Amino acid sequence: PQVTAPLIFAITIATIGSFQFGYNTGVINAPEVIIKDFINYTLEEHLENVPSDVLLTSLWSLSVAIFSVGGMIGSFSVGLFVNRFGRRNSMLIVNLLAITGGCLMGFCKIAESVAMLILGRLIIGLFCGLCTGFVPMYIGEISPTALRGAFGTLNQLGIVIGILVAQVFGLNIILGTEDLWPVLLGFTILPSFLQIIALPFCPESPRFLLINRKEEDSARKILQRLWGTQDVTQDIQEMKDESVRMSQEKQATVLELFRSPNYQQPIMISIMLQLSQQLSGINAVFYYSTGIFKDAGVKEPIYATIGAGVVNTIFTVVSLFLVERAGRRTLHMIGLGGMACCSILMTISLLLKDNYSWMSFVCIGAILVFVAFFEIGPGPIPWFIVAELFSQGPRPAAMAVAGCSNWTSNFLVGLLFPSAAYYLKSRIITKWTHFFFFFLSF
Repeated sequence: PQVTAPLIFAITIATIGSFQFGYNTGVINAPEVIIKDFINYTLEEHLENVPSDVLLTSLWSLSVAIFSVGGMIGSFSVGLFVNRFGRRNSMLIVNLLAITGGCLMGFCKIAESVAMLILGRLIIGLFCGLCTGFVPMYIGEISPTALRGAFGTLNQLGIVIGILVAQVFGLNIILGTEDLWPVLLGFTILPSFLQIIALPFCPESPRFLLINRKEEDSARKILQRLWGTQDVTQDIQEMKDESVRMSQEKQATVLELFRSPNYQQPIMISIMLQLSQQLSGINAVFYYSTGIFKDAGVKEPIYATIGAGVVNTIFTVVSLFLVERAGRRTLHMIGLGGMACCSILMTISLLLKDNYSWMSFVCIGAILVFVAFFEIGPGPIPWFIVAELFSQGPRPAAMAVAGCSNWTSNFLVGLLFPSAAYYLKSRIITKWTHFFFFFLSF
């Protein structure tokens, strides 16, 4: 098989969904102070009493974390879409959610409604949760076997580019201003329109067409066009064999994944990989890096945050070339081990920065290397490994369970981090959170 233009086009358009996930993960970071002021002002207008700090912190945390609640619901609904509408058509349909969520967030300031902001974050989270299932599944099913791991990392590349774009657009010289922050949040509508226009020109997954719809001729033609070769007989036969195996086994539900001895080990591997990704502490950096860098003594923390985004993107590209050579398990373990060492460095540097000014540079460096190690293994691998561990039948249910595990831990990090910072005073929590995540990294 060759790397053809139709294959690159289909994968690129699919990863717009990954971009959306990354963008909406990172977009809430830069305008944190401005959005808190909006919440404060809006509550003062609608309440008789001045809102307490606890209420403001809780609403801000909810605005951040409700995104993950939507993600949990969406990721668990992946199977309902892909088995009924197909992989490509599912990606097409759910863009309506992104447009709805973007409109709610974009007009919340005009409406002076905190509820619109929170509801918009919930709906866009629902969309992103579905995308975290659709995109890796679609990419995995249209990619040649020999390149599946490399192309699988493109899903993560779309995520980190989305985070970086959100960080850059969030600068106060672009969209991160008191007047334009709703445009920053509502920008997510534009990629949705682009994907709606382009997806009809992308093929449906050949595995879905052959196994689910029994359309062998269509599947064969798509494989020949995507892979640039006429000889796809072996791959077609592999799909047929898989279809026979599926007809002989019971329909794999979520409960069946945990009950059947054949599925127990791969589903536990999938869940643990997702938990290791999120509980490594990476999203504490993505969501609240501006505050972390500020505590480390950085005068312009937003630029340090963008620097972390650049490192994020570069090392995702690096993992693209490493994943087929070094192997999934090796890269994942190296990544987690490196993150653990960086967590120790961050803890020590934050403890000593008041006594030694140069410790601030050690902390910044440790954060950037922490992000780099994340993208070497724990970032991309959990997303596409599920598609490799499961056959066509149980794959949608497995993607749903793995995605829900990811989003649940994502939600806990997003919700608990700022509240813990408030109650324990940010200096203490920032020093010890990374030490806590050091142990969780294993």
